Amino acid sequence: MNPSTLIGIVASLLMLASVVLWSADSTAAFLNLPGLAIVITGTLAATFISYPLREVVRVVRLVGLVFRRENRHEQEDIAELVALARLWFKGDVRAVEKRLEQTPNPFLRTGVQLVIDHTPDEEIHDLLRWRIARLKARERAEAQIFRTMALYAPAFGMIGTLVGLVNMLGVIESGQLTVIGERMAVALLTTFYGIVLANLVFKPIAVKLERRTEQRLIAMNMILEGISLMSRRRLPSVIEESLKSFIAHHHDELRDGQGQEEGAPGRWRLPRRRGGSDTAGKKGEASHAG
Repeated sequence: MNPSTLIGIVASLLMLASVVLWSADSTAAFLNLPGLAIVITGTLAATFISYPLREVVRVVRLVGLVFRRENRHEQEDIAELVALARLWFKGDVRAVEKRLEQTPNPFLRTGVQLVIDHTPDEEIHDLLRWRIARLKARERAEAQIFRTMALYAPAFGMIGTLVGLVNMLGVIESGQLTVIGERMAVALLTTFYGIVLANLVFKPIAVKLERRTEQRLIAMNMILEGISLMSRRRLPSVIEESLKSFIAHHHDELRDGQGQEEGAPGRWRLPRRRGGSDTAGKKGEASHAG
């Protein structure tokens, strides 16, 4: 199970337990099944109205991803791509095709297949970029469904509160303060349910899926860079070091943005532009120094 998800669930349960056990005389005071049914049923109904059935069903299956441990496969992809590049550099196309049949990454498999089919580098780049954009749009749309549910839940909580207030007005003429207080508490519980579901269930799931998408996009862009180098017949050692630098550069950006002191020197240099020459860079440095 994902450690961060487990910590979040435990913390949420502790928070709810403290609210129920320490702020009320009876735990049954926070139990209102009709109000909970209004929030859940209303949220699901509005979601099904807003999105096609196939999208909602697919998103429900993605909830399990929140509880799974996040597996990173960048190193495996680098090793696989470098091994394929070595075979391609030797000119052993049959060996490359045979190894592709065992490659688990479909994005990597497609890119290498385009390379051995002698597809122009520009077309490979455009096609893989299109697949990256398609995955980005699809997975962000899936996360957006949970963000929409996070907006619906408090709204239906307010609807349940209004229903409870209407019921309370029906007995207010009796003057029985005990009954009025009970009806008022039940009316406010639906708002409580809506806020809890929005901020402890729907929004965290959306953020988790968005973070997963960001990691997948980083991995796909890394593979795209490796495929581009392979298409230009760069040495396998160059491809390997470039991809490792790609991942290291990303991690440096994450660390530098949070932990590096302002004004402190960076730990990495800007990547060299494609097509640039070392001679031109050295001349530029010499003229700047002069």
